Amino acid sequence: MDGLTPFAQALTAPDRRAPPGLAGPVARRFSVYRNNVAVGLIRALEARFPALLALTGEEYFRAMAREFTLARPPASPLLMRFGDDLPDFIAGFAPAAELPYLADIARIEIARSRAYHAPDLPRIGADAFTAAPPDIDRVCVEMHPAVAVIRSAHPVWTILAMTSGWQPAAAIDDWQPQAVLVDRPELDAIVRPITVGTALFLEAIDAGEPLGAVAARAAETPEFDLPAALATLIGERLATRIQTSAGDMS
Repeated sequence: MDGLTPFAQALTAPDRRAPPGLAGPVARRFSVYRNNVAVGLIRALEARFPALLALTGEEYFRAMAREFTLARPPASPLLMRFGDDLPDFIAGFAPAAELPYLADIARIEIARSRAYHAPDLPRIGADAFTAAPPDIDRVCVEMHPAVAVIRSAHPVWTILAMTSGWQPAAAIDDWQPQAVLVDRPELDAIVRPITVGTALFLEAIDAGEPLGAVAARAAETPEFDLPAALATLIGERLATRIQTSAGDMS
């Protein structure tokens, strides 16, 4: 808020007075304009978070979105970035305490919108990995910017799939942690379930850890399927480059 003009600050904070110099009909018009700005920001959040909107209902979502807009007004002129910190806000939003999965659903929707706008960089396939040095302790993989992994302590894939109409709505009997992979392999961003083990594997790769170290640690994890995780990484062409201590091998 510090870099905003008093006019901009007053637009997103209804508890502030109108900017100096506005009085009478002009001040009333400013109030109308301020309300229109708030409505526009809430609608922008509705467009970016359709699953949250469907989960909570219109009245709940708009009330939460209004509180978010007041607490964290846009910091960027790019409206598509508005809501990037909504998950953190939801995590501390008292009325949402009984819906602890909402923040992770918001994270998935943010990852999906980011994937849609991510640079369309070339991807590498199995041939690049085949050409990499056999010493995988020196091999690091750079993930495509459209790729994101979201892990949750809640069954977020099941909740998202039922909310979005991808699978029939039903009671969730097995309330277990789930993870999803977000990517944009072609024109549209996709979200699909992956195992928690594969999610941990991909997160470590994305953090820059060498394949050898990640594979060794993964081998000690019960029920982790390393071949399946590698098949996801390589077969779905999630990487853009292979880097070794000797240089770029992509």
